[in-house]
Amino acid sequence: MEPDTQTSFSHLPPPVFDGQNYQAWAIRMTVHLEALDLWEAVEEDYDVTPLPANPTAKACLFSAVTSTIFTIIMNISSAKDIWDYLKKEYEGNERTKNMQVLNLIREFEMMKMKDSETIKDYSDKLLAIANKVKLLGKDFSDERIIQKILVTLPEKYESKISSLEESKDLSDISLAELLNAFSSKSKEDL
Repeated sequence: MEPDTQTSFSHLPPPVFDGQNYQAWAIRMTVHLEALDLWEAVEEDYDVTPLPANPTAKACLFSAVTSTIFTIIMNISSAKDIWDYLKKEYEGNERTKNMQVLNLIREFEMMKMKDSETIKDYSDKLLAIANKVKLLGKDFSDERIIQKILVTLPEKYESKISSLEESKDLSDISLAELLNAFSSKSKEDL
């Protein structure tokens, strides 16, 4: 017997929204609803005939929020109205987003690598901030992250940076290449 190579997306639980990080949840939920062929019901505000094995868009939205948020939206009649409410309530206006971006950039600029921290852990923190900025609709280049890493590495990495400068053009290096170079250099030092 051949193994079942197709898995049903409807068995995957929807991403749960807890009132934080609306932008990331909205992207994940949109994809979830699209995969279930329910996004049009949210976008165009029409009722989907409930099928036993195919949840409606409204049911998906109800199951994708915490109980606290569910009690707020439980009396909203359509999937589109629920979506619009969540968007209005949690996405924030342009001014709020700009303030969030400024705070994230400030956090990025103030961040320094700790002596006890690995380059991977440090770069993960920087990438997390950059991704939050991108979710808020602003550009944040890998080049900026690369420069931040190279400029803020502790002194113990100076020789690694120098040998990297000799072997590669650092103005043209990708973030993955940089992290791989430091990863391989760390293994060589062991």
